[in-house]
Amino acid sequence: MKHPLYQFVYCPVCGAKTFVERNEKAKSCTTCGFVYYFNPSSAVACFIHNAAGEILLVCRAKDPAKGTLDLPGGFVDMHESAEDAARREVKEETGLDITECRYLFPIPSLYMYSGFEVHTVDMFFECHVETFDGVHAEGDAAEIVILKKEELKPDDFGLMSIKQAIARYS
Repeated sequence: MKHPLYQFVYCPVCGAKTFVERNEKAKSCTTCGFVYYFNPSSAVACFIHNAAGEILLVCRAKDPAKGTLDLPGGFVDMHESAEDAARREVKEETGLDITECRYLFPIPSLYMYSGFEVHTVDMFFECHVETFDGVHAEGDAAEIVILKKEELKPDDFGLMSIKQAIARYS
């Protein structure tokens, strides 16, 4: 397995090309002594139900896994709670304001962003809205897909953590 910082060659403090592996989760600069400990990024994904018991999904508009099914969600911004990120991401991708947001479980993952491996901890939430009226795909969502829970199939989803979450949730 590659070191999580294998793509970092230069020290982010002094710029020297002496940024070397310190241990399995850190690199250090032999020039200035800076030590960087790598930690995963936080991300959220939401199972959104309406009063009819349907689940709202999106089709991914961008790579990775463009064109596959996904749960609405994305990265947690700085100074934002996971619940706030869930509300913001759902609003950005679907136009919906969720009324309930209950944490379910986490799944660690790797997310390929512009050729760069981002280690993540994906936090899954169960959210509710009364109706899907007025929903529309925006941002990272190319289209909206509405299914019943029993129609969810992990292989229809492109991202590994989402596949695992669908299998666990179904």
